Amino acid sequence: MRQSGPSGFRIGIDLGGTKTEAVALSPSGDVVAQERVPTIKGDYAATIATISGLVTRTENQIGQTCTVGIGMPGAASRETGLVKNANSTWLIGKPLQKDLEEALKRPIRLQNDANCFAVSEAIDGAGKDTEIVFGVILGTGVGAGIAIRGECLEGRNAIAGEWGHNPLPAPMDDERRGPLCYCGRHGCIETFLSGPAFERQYAEACGTEIGAHEIETLAASGDSRADAVMRRYEERLARALASVINILDPDVIVLGGGLSNIRRLYDTVPTLWEPHVFSDSVKTRLSPPMHGDSSGVRGAAWLWPPSL
Repeated sequence: MRQSGPSGFRIGIDLGGTKTEAVALSPSGDVVAQERVPTIKGDYAATIATISGLVTRTENQIGQTCTVGIGMPGAASRETGLVKNANSTWLIGKPLQKDLEEALKRPIRLQNDANCFAVSEAIDGAGKDTEIVFGVILGTGVGAGIAIRGECLEGRNAIAGEWGHNPLPAPMDDERRGPLCYCGRHGCIETFLSGPAFERQYAEACGTEIGAHEIETLAASGDSRADAVMRRYEERLARALASVINILDPDVIVLGGGLSNIRRLYDTVPTLWEPHVFSDSVKTRLSPPMHGDSSGVRGAAWLWPPSL
């Protein structure tokens, strides 16, 4: 039987472009339940139903009523409460927090997914015991979050860390104007560094559509065309992250999302960003996530302190 009332157990939901994940944390922060389901794209009602179903099944599994924190692409507007800036475009203009609170019959906490990721890695992950963590999501889109002393920095307009919708720094001639982004502008960092962009670059160079993992495997096996695509990607990532270091000067940059699994990035990118950083030395670390692709969902659960 499920116990009612606050229990100290927290559920986090990560609403991603390809998967929606739930995790339940005990008061001590241990994972006690976890489930992933495919994200139903383009259907807002199905999004509400998916999240509600995950919460219900998780609470039935652990026998506790929990607080619920949700990480989502984009942000809720401070003016209207409606979703803005989401690459899951079916969420844009919707009262997601209101509708979820009605469906779940309780208050929830809603936060940008990259902010959740940054907080998770700052609290007990790759950025533990550091002051400033910049958490990057390299996945279906490109987002980022900022954690200062373990707490999320949202900013005046709830867009702190929206790195992916700045122009790619120091564009080369063949990068100018750049691809069209869903936001309506050309040449956003997201259009060069997202997973789909990386795969598109390989297809344009090699005439074959394959996934990011396959590109990495080919490059590691000595395929010169795959390696050239990898090197171009790394150089662009280095330029883009150097601009962040120049502004924020973080202790650590943690990569998340599907492309964070490309191991060579952690060796090559820091050597490539140095000429673009306005300093005689660069102490910022580039790290993989300690909690893998479940870091964001853990950060969503952390939106509620254990005592509530």
